[in-house]
Amino acid sequence: MTNPIDALLAEKGVLLADGATGTNLFAMGLEAGEAPELWNETAPEKITALHQNFVDAGADIILTNSFGGTRHRLKLHHAQDRVHELNKRAAEIARAVADKAGRKVIVAGSVGPTGELLQPLGAMTYDEAVHAFSEQIKGLKEGGAEIAWIETMSAPDEAKAAAQAAIDAGMPYTYTVSFDTAGRSMMGLAPKDIHGLAEGLPEKPVAVGANCGVGASDILSSLLDMTAAKPEATVIVKGNCGIPEFRGTEIHYSGTPELMADYVRLAVDGGAKIIGGCCGTSFEHLAAMRHALDAHRKSARPTVEAIVERIGPMRNKQASQSGGTGETSDARRERRRARA
Repeated sequence: MTNPIDALLAEKGVLLADGATGTNLFAMGLEAGEAPELWNETAPEKITALHQNFVDAGADIILTNSFGGTRHRLKLHHAQDRVHELNKRAAEIARAVADKAGRKVIVAGSVGPTGELLQPLGAMTYDEAVHAFSEQIKGLKEGGAEIAWIETMSAPDEAKAAAQAAIDAGMPYTYTVSFDTAGRSMMGLAPKDIHGLAEGLPEKPVAVGANCGVGASDILSSLLDMTAAKPEATVIVKGNCGIPEFRGTEIHYSGTPELMADYVRLAVDGGAKIIGGCCGTSFEHLAAMRHALDAHRKSARPTVEAIVERIGPMRNKQASQSGGTGETSDARRERRRARA
């Protein structure tokens, strides 16, 4: 397997991944409940603009518009028989933007959770999950994706099934988990245990880490746990742009470009090798993150206290003391819908 991430890391040291997919597509007119993946065919110019704006802002890695691209997610939109074509088209659009960038930009095939629970908690078997992810990843590979970017996972078995599907397709892969429930994933995985998810598989991940979650401070705290557990690992953080809050019926994120720039500095100091933004992260935010990354020289490893002082309070820490996440169920659903 060709590994484009290690090659670019050798050149640049730390890589900048892109920002929000869902949030920015909503700003372009995507309606609540509409499948972003269908825009790969019905509004490809908007998906092209999404990627181009991130490349112009300085992204080294762009994620395809395919987060909900398994048949289980597409079934909600009566598109379960179009998995291959929609994922292939997603990769083709991103590939076209990357190829004209004038510099190396990696096209990562976004692979999100199926929305189903694996046995024994649900009805889906591990083999069925592998099949669903294989169908998606083969389309992404055919369209020109260079790496399978498995993201926003909460169940270890589902992440492992997606990794197996990537291996079967002959693609290198990364995976990230959302630590959004009292400092753990919804299924109880702790950040320090992220490195063992692919244990027993014939190919190791290129990188592992965290994305989405609650807020920037929380994901930086998770980063410290992940890098302490395995300092030599290539670790990803792709955090939300501040804290999600409802204003009426709309969700807003508290992060400013200045806050996200400081998040980048702290992430570098905490040992992250790939840094990006998730929900709420605009092109303006990413440009500020690019400038911060280029100007920063790695400094002392931060403490959680220093992170909180500079970025703001941790919602998960408050949650662990109160028994909840500090976030309403409506807000969590909306965040996961926007996802990125």
